[in-house]
Amino acid sequence: MDVSRRPLEVSMTEQPVSPDRFDDLGKILVIIPTYNEADNIGMIVTRLREAVPEAHVLVTDDNSPDGTGAIADDMAAHDDHIHVLHRQGKEGLSAAYLASFRWGLDQGYDVLVEHDADGSHQPEQLPRLLEALRGADMVKGSRWVPGGSVVNWPKSREVLSRGGGLWTRLMLGMPIKDVTGGFNAFRASTLRAILGDLDSKGYGIQRDLTWATHQRGMKIVEVPIEFKERERGNSKLGKDVFVEAIMSTTKMGLAHRGQQLRSALRPGRSGQDSGKGQ
Repeated sequence: MDVSRRPLEVSMTEQPVSPDRFDDLGKILVIIPTYNEADNIGMIVTRLREAVPEAHVLVTDDNSPDGTGAIADDMAAHDDHIHVLHRQGKEGLSAAYLASFRWGLDQGYDVLVEHDADGSHQPEQLPRLLEALRGADMVKGSRWVPGGSVVNWPKSREVLSRGGGLWTRLMLGMPIKDVTGGFNAFRASTLRAILGDLDSKGYGIQRDLTWATHQRGMKIVEVPIEFKERERGNSKLGKDVFVEAIMSTTKMGLAHRGQQLRSALRPGRSGQDSGKGQ
């Protein structure tokens, strides 16, 4: 494995980051996809605005029947750092993020962040990701590096998550400990480089963003976070999501390993590129 591509892990014991320290990163956009998050969206946006006051927030709503979009519109009317992207219907997390990334890039943001609406990602931990982004192309808030944790998860769910992550690392050869984690920060240049490589559906977007960044040889850093199970509203995740993720990861992995084998057997290429993407 090419050591230069190994992700770094940042200790959770770093000094607290002042919320006014990120001007050097440029314009920051935090993206929050929503579907029926009326009970949570106000609280999450308020906490984000307090945690990193200079950051802008984009609520991307898939026409939520519970009025999430209208709540977001009201917040945006009173705060010029809040924006709302209304979509016609529920098209999935991947489509919401891809549309949001394109919106953010078109608007000239320099840093784009993925953030859940349900409270599982804690806005107060966003400064850690931004601090680490100074030396990286992508930063992942990680549950599974030293100092990371999950709260109020049944053991069965933790086993599934850890097992799925291990399977992804084995199939794709990525040394990332929390491949599927969704609390991520990107430089705009990273997203411009990889968006054309993405064709995700459902919840595969996190794996594919990480994979595309890794394949481009960009620097990925993992920082520990505390991930909390939602307290209000209903989760969008089910066993079908896990099964689909395992199947699609296996398909990707077999294609990747097959390509590696063909490259190794090609005349004159023996030993070359053998460490790439192990």
